[in-house]
Amino acid sequence: MTKGKLTIKDIMGKLGSLLALFILGVILSIATPNFLTVSNLLNILRQTAVNSLIASGMLLTLITAGIDLSVGANCVLCTCVMGTLVNNFGMTNPVLLIIIGLATGLVIGLCNGLLLTKLHLPHPFVSTLGMKNVLCGLALLVVSSKTVAGFPDGVTALGATNLFKVPGKFSGFPLSFVVVILLFIGFHFFLNKTALGRQIFCVGGNPEATRLSGINSDNVLIFVYALCGLMSAIAGIVLVGRTGVANPASAIEPYDTDAIAACIIGGASFMGGKGTIWGTLIGAVLISTIRNGLTLLEASSDIQYIVIGLVIITAVFIDVTRGRMEAKARRLAAK
Repeated sequence: MTKGKLTIKDIMGKLGSLLALFILGVILSIATPNFLTVSNLLNILRQTAVNSLIASGMLLTLITAGIDLSVGANCVLCTCVMGTLVNNFGMTNPVLLIIIGLATGLVIGLCNGLLLTKLHLPHPFVSTLGMKNVLCGLALLVVSSKTVAGFPDGVTALGATNLFKVPGKFSGFPLSFVVVILLFIGFHFFLNKTALGRQIFCVGGNPEATRLSGINSDNVLIFVYALCGLMSAIAGIVLVGRTGVANPASAIEPYDTDAIAACIIGGASFMGGKGTIWGTLIGAVLISTIRNGLTLLEASSDIQYIVIGLVIITAVFIDVTRGRMEAKARRLAAK
C-alpha cells in the first residue's frame, strides 16, 4: 500500500512523467511554432482544469481499487440541469444555480456508492457504466436535446475569468487553474493527514487489514464515490464557463478515459492502494498537451482518438508491468 506521501518510487515516477511532458513539449515546439507561445500554454492550462477536477475524483476511486465511468456524463448532466433551470424556469440566481449543480453531481456520486455497497455488485465498472448511459439519456432529456446558452455571469465566472490581465500584452492567468491548485492542496492534505484519507488507501491496498482494523469499508466507498460526483459537478461549472453553453451531446466525450489516463500516468494503479494528487495533475497536463498539440497540427478527430487510446493502453501496460515487478520484489524479499 502506497499512501499519499511521497516515496522514492513516487518521485522517480513523477520525474518520468515530467520528462515525458518535457520531451513532448520539445517535439511540439519543433513541429508547430504556435505551440510554445504564452497564449497557447495558458490555453493548455484552461483545458487541463476540467480534466484535472474530474481526475481528482477518479483518483480516489482508483485508490480503492474501483473506477467511475460515469464522471464525464455526470459533469455534462450538471451543466444541463443548470441550463434547463435558466432556459425553462428563468432562474438567474448564480448561487442557487451553482448549489443545484453541485448537489446534482453529489447525489449521482452518492447513488454510485450506494449501488456498489448496498446492491453488492461485483465491480463498480458494471454499475458506473450503466449509470453513464442513464446520465447521457437524462442530459438529452432535461434540455430536449438542445444546446442551452444564456448562463448568468456568476455561473460562468469560474471557467471564464482570467487573472492579472494586461490589455494588449497578457490575456490573463485562468482562474479555473488557480482553483485546481487550491483544491489539489486540499486533497493532498486530506489524503496524507486525515484518518479518512488513510482509510481510503487501506480499503484499496489491503482489504484484510481494513477488515481487521474495524474500518467500515462501505462508508468509505460511499464517501469516495460521492466526492467523485461532486468533483465532476465542479468540473461541469468550469466547463460552462469555458464554452458558455450546456451541450448534452458532449456527454459522450471521453472525459472518463482522459481522467483515467491522467491518474495512471501519474502513478495510480487499477489494483488500488496507490496514487498521489500531484502525479494526477502532471498526467492531466500531459493529456491536455497531447490534445492541444494534435489540434495545432490539424490532426483529425479520429487520429486524436487513436493517439489518446494508445496513450491509455501504454499507461495500463506500464501499470501492469509495475505491479508485476513489485509483486516479484515482494516474493524475493520474503524468501
